[in-house]
Amino acid sequence: GGQRQRVAIARAIVLEPEILVLDEATSALDVSVQDSIAYLLARLQKKKNLTYLFIAHDIAFIRTMCHKVVVMYKGAIVEELDAFHLADAKHPYTKVLLSSIFEIGQDHKPLTLDEAALEA
Repeated sequence: GGQRQRVAIARAIVLEPEILVLDEATSALDVSVQDSIAYLLARLQKKKNLTYLFIAHDIAFIRTMCHKVVVMYKGAIVEELDAFHLADAKHPYTKVLLSSIFEIGQDHKPLTLDEAALEA
């Protein structure tokens, strides 16, 4: 699993980019393969001094891989945060995204999205 992602990353790295755009690079992969891809990306970033632009719905992955997070809702940027301060999110959509992260031992409630609050 993840071999296609590794090959795609290798093909992009050969071109020696300064910025690498990764669109859903780890979606549909099991957690252990996601971790190996994340480790590969971290090693390459350090070795090649790369900047990554991740486009992803997996907020847990983004939280571990990014320094800065930009949240979009319906095609518009609604919030920009330092990854270490995601808990300080103000926008309702960002809060819903953050509540989707599963953590062992935490009470889990169904996710709800107040469309009226998002449009305000």
